[in-house]
Amino acid sequence: MFLEILKSKIHCAVVTEANLDYIGSITIDEDLMDAAHIFNGEKVSVVDKTNGARLETYAIPGKRGSGCICMNGAAAHLMHVGDVIIIMAYALMTEDEQRAFKPSIIFPVNNKI
Repeated sequence: MFLEILKSKIHCAVVTEANLDYIGSITIDEDLMDAAHIFNGEKVSVVDKTNGARLETYAIPGKRGSGCICMNGAAAHLMHVGDVIIIMAYALMTEDEQRAFKPSIIFPVNNKI
């Protein structure tokens, strides 16, 4: 049996942009993606601490060192510039694998590590 376990989390990042005209996804500063071990195109859950909205989308890398967190497409209706969000990615693993696994959790300051 496989369990869906938290693999990565960017805790309390701040939305810096919202782009309704983009097809979809969340753009994340590539430094933050690397630190959290989130990959280009990986499915992520996003929770908005400011208004309670939740969604699933996929991550795309933004400019390194920019602090960019951009909600793209329809997500820009739910999460706005200045909102504090949590970005999470999950992995499937066995019960034995999860016992030894430690998720990558980062706490950015001003969207930088």
